[in-house]
Amino acid sequence: MQIRNSSDWRDALPFELPVAAAEAVPGDATRCSGCGPTSEPWPREALWVVKHRHPTNPAGFVRFYCSDHKPAAKLAPAASVPERARRTRAAAGSAAPRKAPAPIIPERETVFCPDCFVQVPATGVCGMCGARVG
Repeated sequence: MQIRNSSDWRDALPFELPVAAAEAVPGDATRCSGCGPTSEPWPREALWVVKHRHPTNPAGFVRFYCSDHKPAAKLAPAASVPERARRTRAAAGSAAPRKAPAPIIPERETVFCPDCFVQVPATGVCGMCGARVG
C-alpha cells in the first residue's frame, strides 16, 4: 500500500524541531500530547508543534506539546557523519580481503514456437500446442 499525501500546513514544518503552534497553525485550544487525553485544552499560544519522522509515512506525523513536555530539537551532526563513514570504510578495507564478484551467466536465448508465436520454456516443448521446438 502506498500512502498518498495532500499538501497542507504540515508540509512547511521541519522534522524534529519545535515551532510555536500559534505561528504554525492558528486555531482553537487543543490538548498536549504529553499531558494525555484527559487534560484540559491549552490555548495555541502556549503550545509547541513538532513534526516527527514516521517509519512508513514519509510525511511524518505532528504532535502538540506544552512547554513542560516540549521535546528538545534533534539535529543531526553534519561533520561527524563523514568522519564515521571514513573510519568504517578504512576498518572494513583492512580487516577482510575482498571477494571476487560472482560470474556473469548469460541468459538463454528466447525461442518462439513457429505455429503459436509464444515463448517456449527451457524444456523445448510448446505449452500451447505441444510441439517440440529447437
